[in-house]
Amino acid sequence: MFDNLTLKVQDALRFVAGKSRISEKNIEDAVDAIKIALLEADVNVRVVRRFVNSTIEEARGEKVFRSVDPGQQFVKIVHDRIKSYLGGGGEGLALKNTDQVSVILMLGLQGSGKTTSSAKLALRLKKEGRKPLLAACDLVRPAALEQLAVLASQVGVPVYREDGEKDAVKVFTSAFLWAKKNLIDTVIVDTTGRLQVDDLMMEELSRLKVAAKPDELLLVADSMTGQSAVDIAKTFDEKIGLTGVVLSKFDSDTRGGAALSLKTVTGKPLKFVGTGEKPEDFEVFYPERFAGRILGMGDVVSLVEKAQEAIDQKEAAALRQKILKNNITLEDMLAQLRAVKKIGSVRSMMEMIPGMAGQVSDDDIEKANFRKQEAILCSMTLKERANHLIIGPSRRSRIARGSGTSVAEVARLLKHFEKMRTLMKKMTKMGRTAGGMPGALPPEMMRGRS
Repeated sequence: MFDNLTLKVQDALRFVAGKSRISEKNIEDAVDAIKIALLEADVNVRVVRRFVNSTIEEARGEKVFRSVDPGQQFVKIVHDRIKSYLGGGGEGLALKNTDQVSVILMLGLQGSGKTTSSAKLALRLKKEGRKPLLAACDLVRPAALEQLAVLASQVGVPVYREDGEKDAVKVFTSAFLWAKKNLIDTVIVDTTGRLQVDDLMMEELSRLKVAAKPDELLLVADSMTGQSAVDIAKTFDEKIGLTGVVLSKFDSDTRGGAALSLKTVTGKPLKFVGTGEKPEDFEVFYPERFAGRILGMGDVVSLVEKAQEAIDQKEAAALRQKILKNNITLEDMLAQLRAVKKIGSVRSMMEMIPGMAGQVSDDDIEKANFRKQEAILCSMTLKERANHLIIGPSRRSRIARGSGTSVAEVARLLKHFEKMRTLMKKMTKMGRTAGGMPGALPPEMMRGRS
């Protein structure tokens, strides 16, 4: 995400960062380059103008020119300014205690990802210890009820629906009563959506708002639509009133204009972002962390949080013991690949590592094709995964056919595995274990390079 913006901002700051002395011209040139990058990223013109004026004004002060490291001080100013436009701190949800029922209205146009985001939010709240219910109140879009029911089943939360009912307020009222009887503490309401804002939709949403008295009104907007998402948010806030925004398809947004404009234009915080197709791909939006990603500073905190959630600590401890005894097998490699897949894509992980944003090529991603490696490993027998030395030419041919790959690719994976074992053996002798995360494979293995 933000690929183009990140690269251009990094290029602009490279001429200033690290300099022991900088001039007003250095600052103006850097700010001008960032301004062009922001405009190309579809950031609101008014937001860009404010950014330029405030950054130049602060950078021209004695705070920069008299500092020990003026280049880094300027970078900090840019970072803080971008963070302020993304929002303040990470905005949580203002929900009641679990002994009462909280209500969240999910708003948005058709195709924005509203129904999917409702299920993702339900899963997130479930992991946090709450008991959510999905209420199917989108009675306009064909198959909306079925879609929500399928998603609810995937994330393991109940769904309330009334087939044939035409009044969303009646459905919500019944869902709320059902929630109270069944000790549900959070009702997430998937509301009606249309292809564009119209009076009928707003009238229904207004009635639903009065009946539900929601704790949160979250607009789900497609980040790929750029400034259109900001305009839609502004309209919904004026007509219904919002407490926050969810940007869907955030992982596909290479520009970032919507995220950088939302808070300034609407005054409403960006609370969550959808970062993939899986139910788990739903993150709290932390402005400081994303500002760091834009400037190429990475987001190690988020990476560690994802790793801790994905990697079982008991399994990691057992793997460490195997590494110390040099007993690691292909079965262990398969388990690690599956754990890393839970963390996210190769590109998303690289974006969180300082200095790596924009440095991963499509060729790198192809070489680190986890699905292909997993297919090869799954095509092996348990005996083969336990002892890779028995995998001769005939077995390699059978594994290649079973995984839909080539014999050369099977041989390459085995070669990488041997290299990994050798590397781990050397590191063990030096009194260290491999990887920065518990039980993680070394970088060479994850990139798939020989």
